[in-house]
Amino acid sequence: MSTGIRIVGAGLAGSEAAWQCARRGVAVELFEMRPVRSTPAHQTSHFGELVCSNSLKSDSENTAPWLLKEEMRRAGSLLLSIARECAVPAGHALAVDRDQFAARITEAISHEPLISIRREEVAELSQDQLTIIATGPLTSDALSQEIARLAGSSHLYFYDSISPIVEADSIDMSRVYLAARYDKGTADYINCPMSKQDYDHFYDSLVQAQAVEAHDWEKLNYFESCLPIEEIARRGRDTLRFGPMKPVGLRDPGTGKTPYAVVQLRQENLRADSYNLVGFQNHLKFGEQARVLRLIPGLENARFLRYGQIHRNTYINAPSLLNETLQMKAHPNVIFAGQICGVEGYVESIATGLLAGLNAAALAADSQPSPPPRASAFGSLIHYITHSDPRKFQPANITFDLLPPLAKTVRDRNERHRLQCHAALQSFDHWMRQVAPIPTA
Repeated sequence: MSTGIRIVGAGLAGSEAAWQCARRGVAVELFEMRPVRSTPAHQTSHFGELVCSNSLKSDSENTAPWLLKEEMRRAGSLLLSIARECAVPAGHALAVDRDQFAARITEAISHEPLISIRREEVAELSQDQLTIIATGPLTSDALSQEIARLAGSSHLYFYDSISPIVEADSIDMSRVYLAARYDKGTADYINCPMSKQDYDHFYDSLVQAQAVEAHDWEKLNYFESCLPIEEIARRGRDTLRFGPMKPVGLRDPGTGKTPYAVVQLRQENLRADSYNLVGFQNHLKFGEQARVLRLIPGLENARFLRYGQIHRNTYINAPSLLNETLQMKAHPNVIFAGQICGVEGYVESIATGLLAGLNAAALAADSQPSPPPRASAFGSLIHYITHSDPRKFQPANITFDLLPPLAKTVRDRNERHRLQCHAALQSFDHWMRQVAPIPTA
């Protein structure tokens, strides 16, 4: 058995990192402060609890999210495997029953003999102890201060918000229809169509609704791809119709026409008794949310299981602090993973946890970790967070923009993406065979 590793945080990244270390024979101490201390967004003490959405993005072949998930599958990701087993209908996306997903992760990690679980808050870090910091966007104040001390600089931060959830049997199904955009995949989304009159009434009510008051110390620096709907609306009367309420590709089978605007609802769990308002994260007072959202056709009598909320997301200035193995430049025994290292999204968080686990296991065995190849989705994501301009750094999802361009010009977008995915998987497979094999029993 190799030298042990300390992992702080049992979210998506920390759980995946712990699993990867253990399956390579490395003992792990996994620290999770919940339920001793909770956060503004979490509701349970389970590992890997999802708080913003239940979607792990597109599963359509040769898309950027699919490519990252395919690399994770080939690398033996525990959490991706569990996600497949807990999947709920979501058209061409991979969405999960979030309760089952978190429970299954907790069960798998808890039964792994090489992982010792410590339910306590970590407030001190040692630069000499081999440590993975995977505390996520809701890192406690005490640990945030300790990370800032170790990093020698203050944190960056942005605000993120979570979408409302309604009870399925409170939706008026006579006013909605089932469809997937452009008929891609199965018709798993409930679509609430709006006429221009409906939309105008909704828009006017939304922009006049009262938001939750921010504390004096809060600077509302939202992440652009997860803006609250009221912030989107303030940018122009039609911005919602080009964003979360975009009707394109959602023809109403009853009328044969495309509505003026559409609100989509996505199934939350396998029981199909609750639905998430897709892209409807907001920072409104709860009473205002109920009033405004019940203006949506089909939701006039909606019962809300959860209202939208806002919470602080904390992340480090990775280009200044980390190298391509996610180790701190100044303290190589300290590795960061998950959203705190500057990636955005569930899949990206799991992927960095997987990479951190591989690298920590290598260090524990007195080997030198090797970064993933630049051509791969793994490598492109890590290249972005470690090579961006530190003065303008903002967390990112995996996109084709992060991957290196092809050597030759290919004008057809689908063919170009197919070729990029093929090249990425070839380089990734070679890297896995060379530097990250899984030991046989």
